[in-house]
Amino acid sequence: MDILRIATAGSVDDGKSTLIGRMLLDTKTVFQDQLESVERASMQRGDDYVDLALLTDGLRAEREQGITIDVAYRYLATPRRKFIIADTPGHIQYTRNMVTGASTADLALILVDARKGLVEQSRRHAFLATMLQVPHLALCVNKMDLVDFSQEVYDRIVDEFEDFATRLNVRDLRVIPVSALHGDNMVSHSPRMPWYDGPTLLHHLENLYVASDRNFIDVRFPVQFVIRPKSLAHHDYRGYAGQIAGGVLKAGDEVMVLPSGLTSRIASVATADGPVEEAFAPMSVVVQLEDELDISRGDMICRVNNAPTVAQDLEALVCWMAEEPLEPGQKLAIKHTTRTARAVVKELRYRLDVNTLHRDESADRLGLNDIGRIKLRTTQPLLCDPYSRNRLTGAFILIDERTNRTVAAGMIAAAS
Repeated sequence: MDILRIATAGSVDDGKSTLIGRMLLDTKTVFQDQLESVERASMQRGDDYVDLALLTDGLRAEREQGITIDVAYRYLATPRRKFIIADTPGHIQYTRNMVTGASTADLALILVDARKGLVEQSRRHAFLATMLQVPHLALCVNKMDLVDFSQEVYDRIVDEFEDFATRLNVRDLRVIPVSALHGDNMVSHSPRMPWYDGPTLLHHLENLYVASDRNFIDVRFPVQFVIRPKSLAHHDYRGYAGQIAGGVLKAGDEVMVLPSGLTSRIASVATADGPVEEAFAPMSVVVQLEDELDISRGDMICRVNNAPTVAQDLEALVCWMAEEPLEPGQKLAIKHTTRTARAVVKELRYRLDVNTLHRDESADRLGLNDIGRIKLRTTQPLLCDPYSRNRLTGAFILIDERTNRTVAAGMIAAAS
């Protein structure tokens, strides 16, 4: 059974947490004591309905303010598929949290309040989802019960979003009218919207085809750990553990190890459950080679004639996540796949206004939640691909070595 990773997005009070709560309830993923706790909390707050958002908003500050602050991960399963849902915040000051939740998502679930239509934060999150190259978008026009299930309101929002989407790189878009609070078009079709003949939200999520989103062409296997057992019975065993970032690995394949450039053949591939004939992204495996080579953490196994770029100069889009601004000349640590190095910010090319998509080339710094394009120089070569080709080998984080805090998430645009 495959897993679909979902990130919710949208503005404040568009109903993201309520929608996830409804999915948890309708797929019978909520325990009775959890539901009773939410019912009590709703009564204490004076609500005349069960606030399903309380199933996901776990922080006390979130419940008091009625907003989502941190990324909350929820897990549910149906007979067809398993789901990991990241409930991301809608407030502008928590943009970095939304980026975190969407960075590994297969689908971005963008909610729009039917009464308000597209607002600034809806556009912002739609842009961020496409910038992070989330392959699939589902636009949920929520709170249809508050506009009398009007097809005219729905059509107007669809036209407005499709016009905005022409400026974005949207690969796949599905629009669904829902009422998360009452369950309309969530699991079964709503009789109150007979004019809508598309799939329900759960049907769309269960049947979304995501296998083709993976990169099965470029073999990329960053070595995370070298396994050398201490026992005499296995003294000659040498395995390389890690998560496949691209391509397919199988015994007999000729491979090359970077940065050394040495070549060998794969002797075996195994998972935690034992040997497998072949493995592919994003499986975690142990690879054995026919030859004993000098390989350590941070090295990468790839095809002989299909290697990543070995680069120390990077151009990248970054989302800045720290209170202190990013400025040219700043020195930071960079973590890319399993390799860590130091880096210096050589240049800030521009700051991007995610509302207008305007590039401010006069900007001399990036503030909290700002997105911009920068040039980096690293102390060690990185084994990377453009983010547009591989989301795993094209992504990195920047770390402040003084505090050990992650201060930026980056997407490689070019490397040399």
